[in-house]
Amino acid sequence: MKLTFARLLAIPRLSLLQVSLAVLVSGCALLPSRQPPAMRPLEISSAPFAMNGRIAVAHQEKRYTAGLRWTHRPPSDEILILAPLGQTVARVYRDDHKATLDDSGGHHQADDAEALMEQVLGWHLPLSGLHQWVLGLPDGGGPAQIERDGIGRIGSLRQANWEIRYLRYEGDSPDSLPSRLQLNHEDLQLQLLIDEWDWNPQ
Repeated sequence: MKLTFARLLAIPRLSLLQVSLAVLVSGCALLPSRQPPAMRPLEISSAPFAMNGRIAVAHQEKRYTAGLRWTHRPPSDEILILAPLGQTVARVYRDDHKATLDDSGGHHQADDAEALMEQVLGWHLPLSGLHQWVLGLPDGGGPAQIERDGIGRIGSLRQANWEIRYLRYEGDSPDSLPSRLQLNHEDLQLQLLIDEWDWNPQ
């Protein structure tokens, strides 16, 4: 039986503000805020990073919110899905050889992380392109339709059957990083709020 995200957290329909406040009140350690290293776009798109943030999922008339910690060390990704007080309720890991998902229902394994998340959680993150989209860059592996704002940053992006809208950047400069994204794919909508970055994840 499919284990839905609501059953994982047992806290459906919490607002992003509630999740944010709960994480701030809790005693969990947060990543330091850091500026990205001085690199060309091609270099930064392949650089390791870690980020803390929050995610809101709207799928098949259901809505869920959670905390998120994502560590990207090419070619691997580790994603922790967090309850409001910081407890890990699901861990997704992938590399060149396998994808695994651990949650209260046990240990799950497959060849593809996105398909595994869809099977267990009922929704998925587009990991094949997301590590570049969160940096305000298109995925170099395929064609993209891009609309830019007045200072050259991406305002919206269509790629790999996803539409990505950049709702907010950290600052007003052309090299500012995105801080709020909305991703749409068929009947799945994700909003990702990025709170903190670490450019030297351990």
